[in-house]
Amino acid sequence: QVQFVESGGGSVQAGGSLRLSCAASGFSFSINTMGWYRQGPGNQRELVARISSGGSTNYADSAKGRFTISRDNAKNTVTLQMNSLKPEDTAVYYCNTVPCVWGRDSWGQGTQVTVSS
Repeated sequence: QVQFVESGGGSVQAGGSLRLSCAASGFSFSINTMGWYRQGPGNQRELVARISSGGSTNYADSAKGRFTISRDNAKNTVTLQMNSLKPEDTAVYYCNTVPCVWGRDSWGQGTQVTVSS
């Protein structure tokens, strides 16, 4: 069964950094585009960064220049390095394929990121 396990969140002050990790299983990881999504308080889930099977990356405008997504196909993991964090980055962060084709139950518990000013 498809599974995503996110880790690495925490509480930091504005300007700080965090490194999120996601372990994926149950599907052919290496051929799928992977993404990091986030859902802030009162907001819909949004795609923050994506990385293709070949390593091409794309970022939401809010993440450009601050976040870096990477993947390790040998370990079925995807990582999000977040620098220069802002209070508006506060959210629960999730990983999944892009697009998510596995259904609502495929989403993991996510990892909470809280940025204080």
